[in-house]
Amino acid sequence: MLRLLISLCLLMTSLQAQAQQPVYRFSPVNQWDIPKTAAYWNPIIQYVSQQSGVQLELKIGRTSADTTAYVLAQEVEFVFSNHLFSPERDKLGWKVFGRRTGPALQGQIAVLDNSPIRTLEELSKQDMVFAGPEAFIGYRVPQAELMNRGIEVNAVFAGNQNAAFAQLLAGKAKAVGSNSALIDGFTEKQGTKFRVLWTSESYLDLALMASGKVSTKDVRAVTNAFINMHKSKAGALILKQASESVGMDPNSHFLPAYDKDYESYRRFYATAPMAVR
Repeated sequence: MLRLLISLCLLMTSLQAQAQQPVYRFSPVNQWDIPKTAAYWNPIIQYVSQQSGVQLELKIGRTSADTTAYVLAQEVEFVFSNHLFSPERDKLGWKVFGRRTGPALQGQIAVLDNSPIRTLEELSKQDMVFAGPEAFIGYRVPQAELMNRGIEVNAVFAGNQNAAFAQLLAGKAKAVGSNSALIDGFTEKQGTKFRVLWTSESYLDLALMASGKVSTKDVRAVTNAFINMHKSKAGALILKQASESVGMDPNSHFLPAYDKDYESYRRFYATAPMAVR
């Protein structure tokens, strides 16, 4: 009877500890539509939760702007984003702890290969489609270049990059703003040929970041789970399958990263037109 009572006490203590464990919301920017975003991220964060002992759940909005609104409203604790480096958002206390493998990216302005448009100036007063107003490399960087040149376009926001490409293909816009990897990836996957009219300087891709509300212990555990994921057989398989589901490099994985790695973003905001800050 004594052993039974001890066992019950231990079980209750364990259950209480689990009940007290916080559930953190994880919000990645909408690089794809919602089903693809969920297909990519859910297996990854389930693995990270299991390995770290820190419970994460996916929280995404209908569009990239909606997702960022959750972040700014402090409804999430972890993000995969590059929307938090402006001077005002820098004050919110988000800290970089990782990033995904891959080269630095450039913002690009492109038209379909058969388009008669060959210069940026020809886009004046034309419809140009972007994923959304929060897209840093795909919207703010190209839009800043257009503004600096005095070229006014009619910006159309599609909600995510796949939808932006679809609108361009459907003839609903004359040009698209995006990043170099997404344009190259769409060409490789769909066979669509683009003519790139302008390319920006390079920026590192999206950052894994944690809110200042999360304990150092939990951030460290989540960091270790992300950056070591590709080193285990199970983790590597999940990464491979998730990447293939969205047409990414199957060897893609996560690396440690730091705030200083994203100084190019802060330099951009120091000189960009106020309308895109």
